[in-house]
Amino acid sequence: MAALLVLAGCGRSCNDPDTSAKVDAGHRTSDTLTPEQSKLVLAKVGDRTITLGDYAAAIESMDQFDRLRYQSPQRRKELLDEMINVELLAAEAKAKGYDRDPLAEQEIRAILRDAVLAEAHKGAPAPNDVPEAEVRAYFDAHRADFRDPERRRISLIVLKTEAQATEVLPAARKATSAAEWGALVRQHSIDAQAKANVPVDLAGDFGIVSPPGDARGENARVPADVRAAAFQVAAVGEVLPRVVRAGDKWYLVRLTQKLEPRERVYEEAERTIRVKLSQDRMRAKEDELLAQLRAKYAVQVDEGALSSVRVDWVDGGAPK
Repeated sequence: MAALLVLAGCGRSCNDPDTSAKVDAGHRTSDTLTPEQSKLVLAKVGDRTITLGDYAAAIESMDQFDRLRYQSPQRRKELLDEMINVELLAAEAKAKGYDRDPLAEQEIRAILRDAVLAEAHKGAPAPNDVPEAEVRAYFDAHRADFRDPERRRISLIVLKTEAQATEVLPAARKATSAAEWGALVRQHSIDAQAKANVPVDLAGDFGIVSPPGDARGENARVPADVRAAAFQVAAVGEVLPRVVRAGDKWYLVRLTQKLEPRERVYEEAERTIRVKLSQDRMRAKEDELLAQLRAKYAVQVDEGALSSVRVDWVDGGAPK
């Protein structure tokens, strides 16, 4: 039995990360064991059994470094104990009806979903397997996607009223260093991140934005009007000489960095394209599968009930 456990842990799966377990009559099987070996019972827990196939599959699901932990008989016994504990807790949870809890049922459905999608993804090429000719063709057809416009990093002081913003603006424009500006941020800004535990010269940083109209430069924290105003600041270190209103807040805008426009060459874009094409193939397989399932199983939606749902918007982490 010990020899079989070593085989299960360091058989073909040690050299083949793609080895996957299969299921037979509620138990997992392994390509490193014969069907007869897989069915050998290692432990019984109530009316459940843990087979050698279950055990081998548990090891095969680990990466190679984790497998090294189970070279000794003692550690392999510890793994079996862990599997027994899982069965004990699962049996008790089922006895208490936890398996019928809506959240538990939803999590089980999510696991089953992932299993079916993993099967559907088979045959889709991994990024490195996408033919280079296809990658280059995509690059040539989408050159505009790899031309990065000028981007700007901005720091903001957020205020409740126009009067407050107008009052702080002169001091903000006189701030000659990032530290002086940061002190004003901490003193006046109502943004939730204004008092974050960061160096004072980073206080008020809202990240990088691209010009209006460039979807790749959208920043969820920066309103569209503020984003547009960022490209009206003359130079790095300067503050826009006017206040900007966006929604029910007012903003003072400081330009902290400019990233010049550039066009990426093929070698820079290749990996991104490979990942995209691979993901596109997987999504296409998902769409095909879902279309088949919608034809197989009746789907009905109560639009009236859906329209009655109300979701509160949040602002700064607190419901309005």
